[in-house]
Amino acid sequence: MDDGRGQEEYIRQVLEAYRKTPGTMGTVRRADRMLAAQLHQRGVAVSAIENAFVLAAARRLMRPPDALPLSTIRSLAYFLPVIEEVLGMRVSPGYFQYIRRKLERIAPHQ
Repeated sequence: MDDGRGQEEYIRQVLEAYRKTPGTMGTVRRADRMLAAQLHQRGVAVSAIENAFVLAAARRLMRPPDALPLSTIRSLAYFLPVIEEVLGMRVSPGYFQYIRRKLERIAPHQ
C-alpha cells in the first residue's frame, strides 16, 4: 500500500504544473489539493494531467485577436473536462510536445 510519500509527490507535481499553467492565478487552494488527491486515487497519470493543462492553455491562448478576454482560471477543477478528454485520446505523445512548443512561443513568460 502507498505510504503517503507517493501521493504527496504526485500532488506536489500536479499542483506545481497547475500553478505554472498560463491563464491560472498561480496560487493553489485547499480544494485544488483535495482534487489532486482524488486524481491520484483514481490513478490518473501526472503526464495526462500535464497534457490537459497544455491543451487547455493553448486553446485559451490561440483565439481570434478580437475575441473578448477570458477570465483567470481559479480552480484545478476547471481542467477536469480536459483531463477526461485527454484520457480518452489516442494520439502520439509527440502531439502534446508540439502543443507545448507552440505554447512556449505564445506565452514564454509563463
